Amino acid sequence: MTEVATGSEAQGTATLDGEALGGQLNEYRTELTAHCYRMLGSAFEAEDAVQDTFVRAWKGFSRFEGRAALRSWLYRIATNVCLDMLGSRERRARPMDLGPALTADAPLGAMLPEATWIQPIPDGRVLPVGGDPAELTIQRETIRLAFVAALQHLPPRQRAVLILREVLQWQATEVAELLETTVASVNSALQRARATLAATKVEADDGPQSMDDDRRALLARYVDAFERYDMDSLTSLLHEDATWNMPPYELWLQTHLDIRRWCLGPGIGCRGSRLIPVTANGSPGFGQYKPAPDGGLEPWSLQVIELSGDRISGITFFLDTAAYFPLFGLPPRLDP
Repeated sequence: MTEVATGSEAQGTATLDGEALGGQLNEYRTELTAHCYRMLGSAFEAEDAVQDTFVRAWKGFSRFEGRAALRSWLYRIATNVCLDMLGSRERRARPMDLGPALTADAPLGAMLPEATWIQPIPDGRVLPVGGDPAELTIQRETIRLAFVAALQHLPPRQRAVLILREVLQWQATEVAELLETTVASVNSALQRARATLAATKVEADDGPQSMDDDRRALLARYVDAFERYDMDSLTSLLHEDATWNMPPYELWLQTHLDIRRWCLGPGIGCRGSRLIPVTANGSPGFGQYKPAPDGGLEPWSLQVIELSGDRISGITFFLDTAAYFPLFGLPPRLDP
């Protein structure tokens, strides 16, 4: 919800010195990064957008009249930065959005460009420390891979409207002011956005849920099964229609049989891996290190685990470890 600054508050905001302004801008970094990530689907582009927002805010602060709160002014700038960045580019996606599931016998195919894919993002970059647990649970849901992928089906301005209205809970009048349009246009865009999402096959998981003891035990069984490379135990933890995908490759798998055959065939090099826990996109994840030819363990994938009920509903293996391991603070190598 935006706020309106009046009287001495507005005057004080407008006369901040450089150091104080920098400190105030930084207070909004996390929530603005989350906003830009939902818009762009890329962790690195989101951070670039926030940096550009702060530069524009710094340069334009002398013209900021204090009629709106600093927060709403920054959201206006950030949203416009994202709209400029999106332009006419193609939407980012997940492998499941690009075609049907294939079998373990299918060729891996070519690596598709980075701009094709939804990227993972560390929870620490987009979720505040502390806060109301119920609100944090909802915020985690709105950065999940499936939800962000669903947003990419929307044209940029509809995407902005839906995020501002339904994720951030802004009023239609506030969104209309931010986008310099009418309330009727905002309401129409929101209706169209809802209809588009309802028509897509991209769905989020089964709603906001906290990490309880049962889910922690499920993850512990997954780590044990993966590190022992026990495919029977591992697939027993998956829903029958769980997805197994590996950006930047388009191929994805869905049946237990194909997952097992893939792991024991083309993926056999992952035998002997170790998993280091992380949190990504409001979900549990792991940095996966596999045996290196010269000894030790080398990065192989950043895994994001999606849970539904008492099973795993999807595992995404992001293979661009040179980009993602530093982002998640994971070491470049592990000793055996």
